[in-house]
Amino acid sequence: MATAWRRLIRRAATSPGRLTTLTALVVVLGLAFGLAGVLTMRAGVGLVRDVTDRSGPLSLQAQDIYRSLSDADATAASAFLANGVEPAELRKRYLDDIARASSALTVALHSAEGRSAAALGVLVRQIPVYTGLVESARTYNRQGVPLGGAYLREASALMRQTILPAAQELFRAEAASLSDAQRAVARWPWTVTLLGLALLVVLLLTQRYLARLTNRRLNRGMVLATLAAIVASGWLAVASAGAAGHISAGREDGSDHVGLLAEARITALQARADEGLTLIARGDGKAFEEDFTVMMQRLAGPGGLLQRAHEQAPDEAARAAAERAQRHAADWVRIHRQVRGLDDGSQHAEAVTLATSGDGSAAAAAGRLDAALAEGIAGSGHRFDREAAGAGAALEGADVAVALLALAVAAAAAFGLNQRIAEYR
Repeated sequence: MATAWRRLIRRAATSPGRLTTLTALVVVLGLAFGLAGVLTMRAGVGLVRDVTDRSGPLSLQAQDIYRSLSDADATAASAFLANGVEPAELRKRYLDDIARASSALTVALHSAEGRSAAALGVLVRQIPVYTGLVESARTYNRQGVPLGGAYLREASALMRQTILPAAQELFRAEAASLSDAQRAVARWPWTVTLLGLALLVVLLLTQRYLARLTNRRLNRGMVLATLAAIVASGWLAVASAGAAGHISAGREDGSDHVGLLAEARITALQARADEGLTLIARGDGKAFEEDFTVMMQRLAGPGGLLQRAHEQAPDEAARAAAERAQRHAADWVRIHRQVRGLDDGSQHAEAVTLATSGDGSAAAAAGRLDAALAEGIAGSGHRFDREAAGAGAALEGADVAVALLALAVAAAAAFGLNQRIAEYR
């Protein structure tokens, strides 16, 4: 055994032995580079697919749950002001909101991860309680019994203190999952990059050694192997950089802007519910009016959500949507002051009319604001989808190309070095 080992060492110290060792090193390193490249590209494709097929849609579902529940609460308050049988369009809107939230909740229950379990549990348990309270309020209101207002305030308190915080927790958890997936796609593949650099260094040093050993400047096999390694490394770099660029653009111009506009939309819906509950309370709604002021300051005040949406708009269409939202918010605040003036001046019926009826009502202004925000969200969502598709296209076929090029590196290097080894036989 010792004799065989010494013979092997002596063999390795000869020129043919060194060339054989270099052949094995280049082949192993080339195949390792190819395997790492294939795994990296396939992992990237999987992450992009997660962004487009799971994390992104789930984030939108969570957002839709929050928005639908907020709108249901605001609509229930507006419908209650009819003092009897509520308008059919408001009843339909409330039922549609609950149905939409329930449908999105069902999707989230089947697809969300463990960190959303607690929030989902609260929503599953409490939404039926909320709808039951609203139906009780509706029944008493149709009968003209004042107890209906108490039931509606209890329902709204449940929505604001329990259900919406759970919906917000769900939205934040899914937004965090989306952000994690986006960062993972944008992360540079250092392992395969270092393997590629090591492979190129070994190839160049091997060619230098061959040139000194054989007095020949070029070895065709090694030249082909080096070119294949350069192309494979470049392909990986371009694909990774392209995917990262698209995902980063999709986050900054798409999902981040969607989150900002969604927050603005939900804040506006909460203010709308406050406006209705203030009128329902008939002089005892100071807390709701104070909350309305806070919500509108957060929405449309200096440095508020709408101003940030305008400043961070990724293109002219998004900027125009934000400007329209700012105008509609200002109109709503102006009309709201008139509503409060009428209500505080003991003109409750006129205040309810101005708040709920006609194109010049507070409800109409709030509706135009909601439509502008919805348009902005849709535009940013399209940008997110477009960039995510671009990231997938950047990675498409890269795994196959890298695998073939890595095999070409190994085969060409082995061929070129074996030609020199054969000269010693």
